Amino acid sequence: MDTSPVATGLVAALLGLLVGALVAWSWARASLGVRAAAAEAEVSVMRERVADLEGGREADDATAALLGPLRETIGRVEQQVVTLERDRVEQYGELGERLTAVGRSTESLLHETSSLATALNASTVRGAWGEVQLRRVLELSGLLARCDFDEQVSAVSRHGVRVRPDAVVNLPGGRHVVVDSKAPMTHFLQAHGDTVSPQERAELLGAHATALRRHVESLAGKQYWSAFERSPEVVVCFVPGEAILATALSDDPGLYEHALSRKVVLASPGTLYAVLRTVGAIWQQDALEQNARDLLALGRDLHDRLGTLGGHVTAMGTSLTRSVEQYNRFVGTLESRVLVTARRLHELHLATEAPTSPSPLEVGVRPLSAAELVDGLGREERDAAFLDEQRPEPARRDATG
Repeated sequence: MDTSPVATGLVAALLGLLVGALVAWSWARASLGVRAAAAEAEVSVMRERVADLEGGREADDATAALLGPLRETIGRVEQQVVTLERDRVEQYGELGERLTAVGRSTESLLHETSSLATALNASTVRGAWGEVQLRRVLELSGLLARCDFDEQVSAVSRHGVRVRPDAVVNLPGGRHVVVDSKAPMTHFLQAHGDTVSPQERAELLGAHATALRRHVESLAGKQYWSAFERSPEVVVCFVPGEAILATALSDDPGLYEHALSRKVVLASPGTLYAVLRTVGAIWQQDALEQNARDLLALGRDLHDRLGTLGGHVTAMGTSLTRSVEQYNRFVGTLESRVLVTARRLHELHLATEAPTSPSPLEVGVRPLSAAELVDGLGREERDAAFLDEQRPEPARRDATG
């Protein structure tokens, strides 16, 4: 079969087209597969990212749930901090006011102290202050004025000199202890001035110790104890301040022993308080002993009177026993001698009623057995009373008739 070149060309074109279509379709298919694979890979990646995002969201929610109480706590802490800051500001304000008031009080105290120091420089004021301090210590120790102690007592010593101590403490047994409160303080007050240099302060404190030593010699020369009967040969020098005495003893360590050798006792308020408390305890012990002695005397009197009363009771019991015996004898005679004839008259119808027969007494007098009541009786009477008490009741009635 003959074919023309046109048909051959058409066939060739068709075949070329078919081959091109197949090649294009293969290439397109391969390209679509690649794109599909890429799309699937992208989808997988997107799914993983979505899963990661969902996991992160869940983690964020869990973290938010955990941090919720912490957020609330932080909120409360912030409120508390605000409150504390407000209170701090208020307290700082109050503290400033208090410090201002303390400063004013300190200035007033300094002024008053200066005034007191100036007033104490006068001997009369200083002496009155010492007497007031002494009276306070006496009252705080529990002693009573004009009972346990007397103030400003005037007396005459063995040398014929009239003395007047600041206080006389009374002791049991009519004894007395003399107390003097006129201790020197002028140099001590001057040494504590604001304008005094350290060297001047040391000199003034030395002069203070010397003045106190001279005062000890003066008290020893007065011999206060000789003006009071049964008083120990000693006088108490009351120094109205612990620092006043301590400063003098620090500057003159031998002052205390020297004062004791001169029969003078240096006593600060604390020392004197301890001594006076001891005196109060002695008074209490003396009162207890006196009460015990009075009670013992009353007990002895009561014992003696009980013995006398026992003798009287025994005599009365003896009289009652004899009366019972006489009564029983009278009843026996009445029944055996008189009532027999009266019954005979009744039997003969000479009397309308039969005579009544009295019965004898069967109750005896109880004997004494207490030692306090039978102490005044004789030994035989005590033994008889004891044996009679131990005797049975029927036998006791037989013994009493």
